[in-house]
Amino acid sequence: MAQPTPSEPASLSALWQAGWYRFARPLPSANFGPRPAGAAIDLIVLHSISLPPGQYGGDEVQQLFSNTLDCTAHPYFEQLAGLEVSAHFYIRRDGQLWQFVDCEQRAWHAGSSCYRGRDNCNDDSIGIELEGLEGDAFEAAQYETLSSLCAAVAQRYAIEYLAGHEHIAPGRKQDPGAGFDWLRLQRALAWPTRCFPEGVAHSNAD
Repeated sequence: MAQPTPSEPASLSALWQAGWYRFARPLPSANFGPRPAGAAIDLIVLHSISLPPGQYGGDEVQQLFSNTLDCTAHPYFEQLAGLEVSAHFYIRRDGQLWQFVDCEQRAWHAGSSCYRGRDNCNDDSIGIELEGLEGDAFEAAQYETLSSLCAAVAQRYAIEYLAGHEHIAPGRKQDPGAGFDWLRLQRALAWPTRCFPEGVAHSNAD
């Protein structure tokens, strides 16, 4: 294990190798770019994804983010041909965690977006995909992994906000949707209400 540098506390060295989280399975994606100079990584964006929609357990999401998806394997995949997208992390239904992009880099997950008065949320956010379908419920194992991951990300970066894709691209996206339990995540993290989208968290946490 690499020794911590003078500028990196031992607690961070135990969790991170540069922008790669040590407890995630790495599968580097080519779909990323540099963050703008001076970008403050202060937002975590939550998404839901399944391929085909509502079908779980396959490797199609990993294939999509690594540009290896066979777009002839299912009629739904035809619309994904040539698409270059990614997220930093992906949490499967059983809680297994994958990482595709170094958190220091800009993953391509948010698209056209605006939040806390800033456009282009890819520039300063960490994108986390949950295996699921917008509007449906998520598994206990996913919340456990998600809360641990968010806490670890917040140890390394000055995270101020958590939002869903639906909150940064309203009207265009609906994920993770009504089935996602924001209060459960807030209780697990013990973060104040101001970190969450309006109306999804409990004011007693402040």
